[in-house]
Amino acid sequence: MDGMASHTLTVGFDLDMTLIDSRPGIAAAFQALSAETGAYIDTDLVVSRLGPPLEQEIAHWFPAADVAAIAERYREIYPTYAIVPSLAMPGARESVDAIRALGGRTMVVTAKYEPNAKLHLAHLAIEPDVIVGGLWAEAKAEALREHGAGVYVGDHTGDVRGAHAASAVSVGVTTGPCDEAELRAAGADVVLTSLTEFPAWLETYTA
Repeated sequence: MDGMASHTLTVGFDLDMTLIDSRPGIAAAFQALSAETGAYIDTDLVVSRLGPPLEQEIAHWFPAADVAAIAERYREIYPTYAIVPSLAMPGARESVDAIRALGGRTMVVTAKYEPNAKLHLAHLAIEPDVIVGGLWAEAKAEALREHGAGVYVGDHTGDVRGAHAASAVSVGVTTGPCDEAELRAAGADVVLTSLTEFPAWLETYTA
């Protein structure tokens, strides 16, 4: 990494339940998958525990031997059902804008299939400088380190672990499945109730 990159403010964000509320879209995609396969899927339960890789969720509803094929099918139908119903989280655009205003760079690092992550962000007109998919928990540190991210924002304890593995400041938001106590227990350096609080925190952090 060149010297320039290490001095530029670079902030990473998780996607689901951090930047976007993907619950309506994911529920719709799983409902379509259920209808197509005949398998029972409790979509309320599915969207209550977003964060880990798709295969972990699929494994709750399908035999182990079928998980890979079912996950692939889910990713195929996902754009049809999941993109339009999913909304930006309150403060998401303002947070990205606040980083830009300081001359910083933004990146999204998510466990989601990267092409689908890009579709979500394009649909919502949220434009990070870098989008990396397919990384979960500690593995997120690979991308964070590569791009010199000093801060990583996420809603899951797995995001806290990823930030720590990259030696980045871990900012937790309680908009996903993990509450403040869980995020702090995992080692979050900062916990916000939502991204609406992020621009003010960033101002203090960079001062």
